[in-house]
Amino acid sequence: MKTIINLFNESVEKYKDKSFLWEKTADQFSPLTYGQTKQKVYQLASGLLSLGIKKGDKVALLSEGRNDWIITELAILHLGAVNVPLSIKLEESNDLLFRLKHSETKYIIVSGGQLKKIRAIINDLPDIVKVVVYDISADLQDKEISYTEVCKIGTDNLDKNRAQIEASSLDVKGSDIANISYTSGTTADPKGILLSHRNYTANVEQAMSLIKIDPEDSNLIILPLDHCFAHVAGFYTFMAYGANVATVQRGKTPAEALRNIPLNIKEFKPTVIMSVPALAKNFRKNIEANIKSKGDFTVKLFNHALKTAYAYNKEGYNKKKNPFTKLLLNVYDKILFSKVREAFGGRLKFFIGGGALLDIELQRFFYAIGIPMLQGYGLSEATPIISANALHRHKLGSSGFLVSNLELKICDEDGKELPLGEKGEIVVKGENVMLGYWKNDKATADTVKNGWLYTGDMGYMDNDGFLYVLGRFKSLLISSDGEKYAPEGIEESIVEKTPYVDQIILHNNQDPYTVALAVPNVPNLKEAVKKIHPHLEWDSKEAKEQALMLIQESIDKYKSKGEFAGEFPERWLPAAVAVLPEPFTEQNHMVNSTMKIVRGKVEEVYKDRIDFLYTPDGKKIINEKNINSL
Repeated sequence: MKTIINLFNESVEKYKDKSFLWEKTADQFSPLTYGQTKQKVYQLASGLLSLGIKKGDKVALLSEGRNDWIITELAILHLGAVNVPLSIKLEESNDLLFRLKHSETKYIIVSGGQLKKIRAIINDLPDIVKVVVYDISADLQDKEISYTEVCKIGTDNLDKNRAQIEASSLDVKGSDIANISYTSGTTADPKGILLSHRNYTANVEQAMSLIKIDPEDSNLIILPLDHCFAHVAGFYTFMAYGANVATVQRGKTPAEALRNIPLNIKEFKPTVIMSVPALAKNFRKNIEANIKSKGDFTVKLFNHALKTAYAYNKEGYNKKKNPFTKLLLNVYDKILFSKVREAFGGRLKFFIGGGALLDIELQRFFYAIGIPMLQGYGLSEATPIISANALHRHKLGSSGFLVSNLELKICDEDGKELPLGEKGEIVVKGENVMLGYWKNDKATADTVKNGWLYTGDMGYMDNDGFLYVLGRFKSLLISSDGEKYAPEGIEESIVEKTPYVDQIILHNNQDPYTVALAVPNVPNLKEAVKKIHPHLEWDSKEAKEQALMLIQESIDKYKSKGEFAGEFPERWLPAAVAVLPEPFTEQNHMVNSTMKIVRGKVEEVYKDRIDFLYTPDGKKIINEKNINSL
């Protein structure tokens, strides 16, 4: 079974003098070739060997994206050790400490920006042998050593250590663990997903069956490197194709790093970018703000161009190939869409979309402007890619067609396979399915049965072989008569089309009716109330009541005779709404690191508010609790 080391060595052999890893140093992006990367991997592996790292040791990696992140993972793997990649968003007091203890980590490699988190908990981690620090500026403390020093030790001892590194790398089997990749913390105790070398190389081969990359292509990775989506779609598949990989320039703060994204896109001019819905929405907002700044005529022209493109493109596979419309779109592309694409460097061919369900309207938008967002589906337990749309074969709104060498079935609650077209739990089997959960046999047995991975996601396959993912199988709305419905489509639509709601969760657990927990967009509400009643102060009860009525009217648009009537079955629309005092965030643990709302956590925190919605007072949107939340 092929290992990640085999994959790397094959690429180095084929593309030795070709550029591979790019990073912005000083004022421009500069590359390392495949050959130079291998040399650095060996130097670091030699240094890590000198520190005592050996086969099976767990080495945690906590850092912002950089060339050295990828080099470090490869060096760890060459020694037969296991990388435990950690999100920089983790808080040290609980999340980080749990993962480091649970994984039995002995060595930590950390950036200067994240070092204070490790120092805050190091006394609670007696098993840590060494902490290797990238870009250190302060004095080193006990157990700490600089990355530069480790590389120097490695270089000085490379001749002596080379044979041992090569022997260690040859000893690595495809079934050996490459990563312990922790779930995003949707429960108190996250699960450590065991991903083997073969899980990764199999998923790279599977990804290559869907999306073709040329050696001249380049990917600017703007997603966190710790996630296996970034591993497979970000750098290992590009490595297999002999293509280019860059990371976003690090900032002194997370906000600065975010500001670097659009600048780096323009500078590096990638041909491919990976995206998640939250980023896609930000990209669209920036595009629309830029169009708006050009004046009313440009806005009208842009909206007409979009409308024309939407009608022509339809869902991609069923384009209406009208020659006159095509000619008109060519004109629009020249005067409008091509200018929009310049903000992405002018070379971008497509986005690879993942992370969560992407609204079809967003897909239509990016398809119209000439940079399709090819939505896919996967989860970490499948390393992660299961399906994706591709340029040559796509249906907007779907999650694409299956990767090669993967079996899929749709099952009911009893695990019985359902016929084509029926909705149920997505269940898959292939070499990309995880080994299991680290030190959690029960969760492993519940999730993987006879080699089949029960994803917990609901979906169906259409007659053309496209997978449609409808949301979490276990987060279904369940009415009092036992009927079930996936709420994600309604929730996404309300957030997309309602200017007064930023986040929303629907709830129905065998109750008389569906209710909603809504996070309001207070600035938009203030502005709207001021327009209706210029004399009202926002802090007045009257202003808050007017704001609540605006929220209710927005939701009522989905009901009979409303603007969006018929989009969803009325019985699943919220009959009562709780307006919440704060947004769902990572800080309050209601959003995980992949920006998905943790439904169970929200329902737990707001149990009293949910109960109140099933009372006569709670059913009316104007109530004391909602007024106080504003």
